[in-house]
Amino acid sequence: MPLGEFELIRRYFDRGPARDAILGVGDDCALLAPIDAHNVLAISTDLLLEGRHFFADVEPAALGHKSLAVNLSDLAAMGARPRAFTLAIALPEVEEAWLAAFCEGMFALADRHDCELIGGDTTRGPRTVCITVFGEVPPEAALRRDGAQPDDDLWVSGTLGAAALAVRARSEGRRLAADDVARLRLDHPEPRVALGLALRHVARAAIDLSDGLLGDLGHILERSRVAAELDWPAVPVSPALAALPEAQRRSLALAGGDDYELLFSAAPENRLAIEAIGQRLDLPLARIGRILAGSGLVVRDARGQPLHIEAHGFDHFT
Repeated sequence: MPLGEFELIRRYFDRGPARDAILGVGDDCALLAPIDAHNVLAISTDLLLEGRHFFADVEPAALGHKSLAVNLSDLAAMGARPRAFTLAIALPEVEEAWLAAFCEGMFALADRHDCELIGGDTTRGPRTVCITVFGEVPPEAALRRDGAQPDDDLWVSGTLGAAALAVRARSEGRRLAADDVARLRLDHPEPRVALGLALRHVARAAIDLSDGLLGDLGHILERSRVAAELDWPAVPVSPALAALPEAQRRSLALAGGDDYELLFSAAPENRLAIEAIGQRLDLPLARIGRILAGSGLVVRDARGQPLHIEAHGFDHFT
């Protein structure tokens, strides 16, 4: 007998009594206790559509991981601590082995960050995953996009471009090995939650890199009403791109999406503190440019000359 909607929820998504919420999965609404007066809720939603955000043959455990990871990355960019999430999922049919693997990947990451599933919805349709995540942060410590100031340093975590390389390979019909570095970066992004928490009161503005370094930096510049210059030689390009021509490396690292690293600005006097955070978290942090007064963005080469780059962040409608 085919598995029905409510049995599907009971079997795969109801994990028993709620841990943090007053009421979790299984009612018309979840009940989440108010947080203390020193914090506010940080809320983010991401929609992942098969064929648009993930390939049809992606491993279900990887999709479960990434579906939650991209939301946790938004919390990281705000310096927020994860608390709970809801899941809405559409499936063309019920495949129990697929569901079990999806949940394994999703809940492994959720448990690592003490982030509890508290509700959602299921329906039949093209495979689609929509997660809304809830976190908490003191309002004065939130790393908003509008906080960058002239003379701030620009920093980025990790390395860039490998996930975009994997997207390009898959779009060209090339299968990548399960242990391929680029495929791992695409399918298993690591949300930089610990970094976001450590940057409270240290960084001024931040954003996670989902749509490409140049495009996402542009959001900070627009919201903060400032300009920037970027030092291309300082950008930490993934070793997976080492064999590519310079122009391709530059395009993938500067305009490729799905990195889910943190880009942030901070006052120059915080350089030592930021370097210490990177060492404590065992996470490379690179200073790649600076914020300027005015408007616009200039990318400079090793000689300090402007580079002419026709590259912009990903946009679903252009």
